[in-house]
Amino acid sequence: MADFYQNGIVTTLHNLTQRTHEEMEQDLLKFAKTRPLGLILPSLYSELEGEALPAIISKLKDVPYLNEIVIGLDRADKEQYKQALGFFNQLPQHHRVLWNDGPRLQALDAKLSELGLAPKELGKGRNVWYCMGYILASGKTESVALHDCDIVTYEKSLLARLLYPVANPQFNYEFSKGFYARMSNGKINGRVSRLLVTPLIKALQRVVGHNDYLEYMDSFRYPLAGEFSFRRDVLNDLRIPSDWGLEIGVLSEMHRNYAHNRICQVDIADNYDHKHQDLSLDNAEAGLSKMSIDITKAFYRKLATQGETFSTEAFRTLKATYYRIALDYVETYHNDALMNGLTTDIHTEEKAVEMFAQNIVTAGQRFLDNPMETPFMPTWSRVISAMPDVLEQLKEAVEADNAEFM
Repeated sequence: MADFYQNGIVTTLHNLTQRTHEEMEQDLLKFAKTRPLGLILPSLYSELEGEALPAIISKLKDVPYLNEIVIGLDRADKEQYKQALGFFNQLPQHHRVLWNDGPRLQALDAKLSELGLAPKELGKGRNVWYCMGYILASGKTESVALHDCDIVTYEKSLLARLLYPVANPQFNYEFSKGFYARMSNGKINGRVSRLLVTPLIKALQRVVGHNDYLEYMDSFRYPLAGEFSFRRDVLNDLRIPSDWGLEIGVLSEMHRNYAHNRICQVDIADNYDHKHQDLSLDNAEAGLSKMSIDITKAFYRKLATQGETFSTEAFRTLKATYYRIALDYVETYHNDALMNGLTTDIHTEEKAVEMFAQNIVTAGQRFLDNPMETPFMPTWSRVISAMPDVLEQLKEAVEADNAEFM
C-alpha cells in the first residue's frame, strides 16, 4: 500500500490517493500541447501472437495524449512484418514499425558496422537503441516512455503514471523509472531484483565502502523494471549495454550524466506480471543465470570506471558477503509473503541464491579475463558525428518500408 517515505537519494513519487486515471489523462492532454508525448514498444514478432500485446494495443487505442508510438520489431520476415503493420494499424496515433530484420535497416546497420558503430549483439538493447534513434529522427516527441510488450496486467494508468514526471512542465525530471509489486498466482516474483541486485548492492557497499553510485542504485525500489521515461535530449548521450545489463546500464548512465534531483522513480502499478525466465541452474548462457552474470558485470564495469580495483580474492570476498545477506533476504521475503497471504518456496529461493553467488565469481572472472570488453552501444551523438545524415537515413528507411508494405 501507499506510503510517503523517501528512501535514498532519488525522489520517489508515490501512489498516495489512488488518483483516477481520467484526472491524470486530462493533465497529460494539457502537457502534450507544449511537450508532445511518445511511446517506444520493443517487440518480438512472437509477442503479436501472445496474450499480452493484443491487450496492450487494445488499451493504447484509447490513449488520447500520445503524439507518436514507435514499435521496434525483431525476428520477423517480410510476411510477418506485413502482418505486424496490419496488427498495429489499429492504433489511431501516428506510429511507425521499425523492421529491424528488413533489408533497408540491415543495410544501414552494415554501414554503421563498417564504422565500428553498430550494436554487436542482437536483443532488446539493440532494438531500443534503434527506436531511440528514430525518436531523434522524427522530431515528433519531447518526452517519451518505454515499456515491455509482455505485460499481462497492463492498464492505461501504468503509462500515464510513467510519463507524468517527465511530461509535467513544472517538474525538472529528465528521467523517471517505474516501480511496482511483482506478484502472481499467490507468489512473490522478481527473484533477480530481490535476491541478486539488492543484496549484491548491499554486499558491494560493505566490500567497496561508501560510494555515491551504490547509494544511488540502492535508492531504486525495482532497479530491473523495464519501464522508464525520459526527455528527448537524454537520448543523445546515453550509452546502453546490449546484454541483460540494459536496465542497470541505463540507470548507471543517468547517474553519470545528471544530478540526482533530475531523476525520479514513480509507482506505476499495484501489481505487475509478465513473462518469466527460467532459472537455468545448469546453463550459464541462458535464463536467469545469464541475466545474473550480465547484471553483475555491469556493476563491476561501472565501479571500475570510478577507480575500484578488483581481483579474484575480492570477488570471493564479495561472494561470501553477498551469500549471507541474500539468505537473510530469503527469510525476510518469506515472512512478508506469509503476512500477506502469499507464499515463497524457500528451497527454490535458496537454490537461486546459490546460483547467483556462484555467478558473482563467474562474472568477476569474465571481467578479469576480458577487461577491454565494451558491450555498450555508442551514443547517438557519436554516431551522428561519424555519419551526419544517419538520422535522415534511418527515417527514410523506416518510411520506405512503411510505404512499400502498408
